[in-house]
Amino acid sequence: MPQGCADADSGCGGPVRSKGPVVPVRPQVSQYYRENEGTDSMVQLLRAKGDSSPSGGAVSGRAWLMLAVAAIGFAVNFWAWALLSPLGPRFKDSLALSSFEQSLLVAVPVVVGSLGRIPVGALTDRFGGRVMFPIVSAATIVPVLYLGLAGHSSLAALLAGGFFLGIGGTAFAVGVPFVSAWFPPERRGLAIGIFGMGMGGTAISALTTVKLVDAYGMADPFLITAAVLAAYALVAGLVLRDAPGRTVPTEPMTRRLAATLRLGVTWQASALYAVAFGGYVAFSVYLPTYLKTGYDLTQADAANRMAGFVLLAVAMRPVGGWLSDRIGPVRVLAGALGVVLAGAFVQSLTPSLAPVGTVAFLSMAAALGASSGAVFALVALLAPANKVGSVTGIVGAAGGLGGFVPPLVMGSLYGAYGSYAIGLVLLGVVAAAALAFTGTGVRHAVTRRTPATQSH
Repeated sequence: MPQGCADADSGCGGPVRSKGPVVPVRPQVSQYYRENEGTDSMVQLLRAKGDSSPSGGAVSGRAWLMLAVAAIGFAVNFWAWALLSPLGPRFKDSLALSSFEQSLLVAVPVVVGSLGRIPVGALTDRFGGRVMFPIVSAATIVPVLYLGLAGHSSLAALLAGGFFLGIGGTAFAVGVPFVSAWFPPERRGLAIGIFGMGMGGTAISALTTVKLVDAYGMADPFLITAAVLAAYALVAGLVLRDAPGRTVPTEPMTRRLAATLRLGVTWQASALYAVAFGGYVAFSVYLPTYLKTGYDLTQADAANRMAGFVLLAVAMRPVGGWLSDRIGPVRVLAGALGVVLAGAFVQSLTPSLAPVGTVAFLSMAAALGASSGAVFALVALLAPANKVGSVTGIVGAAGGLGGFVPPLVMGSLYGAYGSYAIGLVLLGVVAAAALAFTGTGVRHAVTRRTPATQSH
């Protein structure tokens, strides 16, 4: 018992009385509450009570190693997931595809990978990232080899291969609960943001796929990616370990998913991630087509510019998580969505690329990356520890589906009107709605969580 405390129930850093089980209160929690009463970021430290994750902000070297290996796995699987996007214009020319068929081709892996995150997230809650990362990586090898060796000769074959290529997109739902379990609540925003940098795997695809096809033939980028996936699956099986004290659910998957759907944070984060990550995915798969069609750029130039967009979004994702740890995810989301709103309306006027169009796109890239990081800081803040994987799966699915719809809309609108302006105006309207929702419903939910958490 600390010196100066009259008894164990005095609250001087010892256990406190409650109607439920006795749980220890960390000194920094009560101090943080006194200094920040009423702020949304306060909830993050209050959740530390009863959390099985590392305490007091202490992070072991092993946790950082697990984060690094998980982020690499995310990048490798996203590299595979995005292999068809840079080749969309080439397949359109060689197979005489319509704009809608081209959009469908690049969108199929997105929707499958998005919906697949729901069961994969629930399975990760049950079996852990040590098991699921190697399984997802190994399973992705099959469609990659099929597309490279035989599946690129017709639209039907490409759609079949793209369907199973979506497996690579489910790696996100493995990594978030895996990383979250290794870090204390007050560091999870940054940690999950760093993990989220693995979405830069789409930039690897953008920078290398077309060049490899031009130099060596259609099979080479797929064969190289398959080899990297195989190497990673082996390394992950040998190196990855689940966090000590990881909470393992015991109820059946269907019951866990039903309980997850009843959580308010599931729907709030899903709506926001559909805009934030959905916008990123939509641009990463459709930007080469947009730039080639709208600005008459070469395929290689358009792919390089898309890679720049992706890299900036990737770099800003941990920044969004880091800022959320400090000022709260609501403020980060509000600022980022405001930037997306402005950038979309500017670009709807189809300005010249130098400099207005470039500034608009890069501003949106930074904002979409930061807001994606902030959404999962919100999830780590509010979701129960044993349901982070299930929540992540559903939220991740919403984000991917948010990226599935815009390419189809953009392709259809361009086919009908010969312009992308209406599609960009719609993006601005959606961003405005998400901004209003953040400032009302999400902010109120975080505020309501504060007294509820305190009462425990």
